Amino acid sequence: MTRIHADLRTILRLLPRTAVMLLLLAAPVLAVPSINSGGGATIEAPALQKTGAGFVLLMSLRRG
Repeated sequence: MTRIHADLRTILRLLPRTAVMLLLLAAPVLAVPSINSGGGATIEAPALQKTGAGFVLLMSLRRG
Protein backbone atom coordinates (compact mmCIF):
# COMPACT_ATOMS: atom_id res chain seq x y z
CA MET A 1 0.00 0.00 0.00
CA THR A 2 2.86 2.34 0.76
CA ARG A 3 4.32 1.75 -2.70
CA ILE A 4 1.02 2.75 -4.33
CA HIS A 5 0.88 5.93 -2.27
CA ALA A 6 4.46 6.81 -3.19
CA ASP A 7 3.76 6.29 -6.91
CA LEU A 8 0.54 8.28 -6.68
CA ARG A 9 2.32 11.12 -4.90
CA THR A 10 5.01 11.19 -7.61
CA ILE A 11 2.41 11.26 -10.37
CA LEU A 12 0.43 14.04 -8.70
CA ARG A 13 3.61 16.04 -8.17
CA LEU A 14 4.62 15.79 -11.84
CA LEU A 15 1.12 16.38 -13.23
CA PRO A 16 1.10 20.22 -13.04
CA ARG A 17 4.56 20.44 -14.62
CA THR A 18 3.46 18.17 -17.47
CA ALA A 19 0.26 20.16 -17.97
CA VAL A 20 2.22 23.42 -18.26
CA MET A 21 4.62 21.89 -20.80
CA LEU A 22 1.74 20.55 -22.90
CA LEU A 23 0.01 23.92 -22.78
CA LEU A 24 3.16 25.70 -23.96
CA LEU A 25 3.59 23.23 -26.82
CA ALA A 26 -0.07 23.35 -27.86
CA ALA A 27 -0.54 27.14 -27.61
CA PRO A 28 0.73 27.98 -31.12
CA VAL A 29 -1.37 25.22 -32.68
CA LEU A 30 -4.47 26.34 -30.81
CA ALA A 31 -3.87 30.01 -31.68
CA VAL A 32 -3.79 29.48 -35.46
CA PRO A 33 -7.57 29.19 -36.00
CA SER A 34 -8.19 32.34 -33.95
CA ILE A 35 -6.01 34.50 -36.22
CA ASN A 36 -8.24 36.34 -38.65
CA SER A 37 -6.24 36.65 -41.84
CA GLY A 38 -7.54 38.94 -44.55
CA GLY A 39 -6.64 39.17 -48.21
CA GLY A 40 -3.61 41.37 -47.52
CA ALA A 41 -1.91 38.87 -45.22
CA THR A 42 -0.45 36.80 -48.06
CA ILE A 43 3.10 37.68 -49.03
CA GLU A 44 3.95 36.76 -52.58
CA ALA A 45 7.24 37.00 -54.43
CA PRO A 46 7.37 39.24 -57.49
CA ALA A 47 7.02 37.52 -60.84
CA LEU A 48 10.33 36.62 -62.45
CA GLN A 49 11.07 38.22 -65.80
CA LYS A 50 12.00 35.66 -68.42
CA THR A 51 15.01 36.66 -70.48
CA GLY A 52 15.57 33.48 -72.49
CA ALA A 53 19.24 33.15 -71.52
CA GLY A 54 18.70 29.64 -70.21
CA PHE A 55 17.83 28.25 -73.62
CA VAL A 56 20.86 29.92 -75.24
CA LEU A 57 23.11 28.55 -72.50
CA LEU A 58 21.65 25.06 -72.91
CA MET A 59 22.26 25.08 -76.69
CA SER A 60 25.81 26.35 -76.33
CA LEU A 61 26.62 23.63 -73.77
CA ARG A 62 25.21 20.91 -76.02
CA ARG A 63 27.36 21.97 -78.97
CA GLY A 64 30.57 22.43 -76.99
